[in-house]
Amino acid sequence: MISKGPGFSVLYRWRIHPEKETAFVEAWTAVSHDLRRKGSLGSRLHRGPDGLWYSYAQWPSAEARSAAFAQPSGVPAASALMREAIAERL
Repeated sequence: MISKGPGFSVLYRWRIHPEKETAFVEAWTAVSHDLRRKGSLGSRLHRGPDGLWYSYAQWPSAEARSAAFAQPSGVPAASALMREAIAERL
């Protein structure tokens, strides 16, 4: 989804394994900091009333987001923990 202002906004939605929510939040924080070093303008994470986890990320452009995700993770253990905690990507 493209924002009305400058930049590029992305919404991520996940269903997380209930027993892995704490690990997911900790891993998401590390991954989010890594992506900020790679050009992200920041992101926020919250659990919605529907039980899903939402992250809103802001990037200077779609190209900047693609370039950041093309690079290897600077926090591979946190990236792996995040993947393992996700029950479903929506």
